[in-house]
Amino acid sequence: MNTTRVGLTALLGTALLVLVADPVVAQATAESTTESAIWNLNSWLLYLAVPIAVLVEGILIYTVWKYRRNENPLPTRENRRLEIVWTIATAIVLVAVGVGSYTVMANPYVTNSQADVPAEEEPLEVQVVAQKYSWTFEYPTETVAAVTGESTTVTNGGTLVLPTDRPVELNVTSRDWLHSFHVPALALKQDAFPGRSQPITTVVEESGTYQLYCAEYCGVGHSGMLGTVDARSQADFRAWLADQAGG
Repeated sequence: MNTTRVGLTALLGTALLVLVADPVVAQATAESTTESAIWNLNSWLLYLAVPIAVLVEGILIYTVWKYRRNENPLPTRENRRLEIVWTIATAIVLVAVGVGSYTVMANPYVTNSQADVPAEEEPLEVQVVAQKYSWTFEYPTETVAAVTGESTTVTNGGTLVLPTDRPVELNVTSRDWLHSFHVPALALKQDAFPGRSQPITTVVEESGTYQLYCAEYCGVGHSGMLGTVDARSQADFRAWLADQAGG
């Protein structure tokens, strides 16, 4: 098996792995800015890892095949040029992964740093209150007034209604003990502590209904502590909030 055949085999293997991996990556649709940032990083790391995996496994298979009948193997000879090359290559890969990961982890929609959110509009605040074994969503006066002009508060149980294409800040807390707010489809997750508010800042990009779970075991009713996130267009959200405020 010569070098050309090894190279062609590695190239073919890389192409096959990319074809297999691409549909897996494509299955994820960006429903929120948070999910989009996380999936972009995952996709980039996957495409970086595939060629490296093929190269390493190709060298391993080639070596095993070439020396399969060598009954008197000789000690490995020092090759400083090769050592320098793989050390530099490894450093480049680590720097690339580090920079890519830091860029995403510094994203305020991932770190939940509401002070750094680059938004033209002020995020709409919603209080997410966990209590065994249910969820309550409170829209404070500032939020209702900003959307409808009404100076009142709105409370909704079980369903968190949010507008699309507008920043929202969810302040997650608990009335009793530890819970965890988790919406997998939107890549949102935040612990709920008693007497403490934990923020999540995001922009929902697609209208739809998303399942909400409690992701922290909180007692006998934990499995039934479910809820729904109802993402609506800004016009529909405004109409719903006005209806709730007027009622």
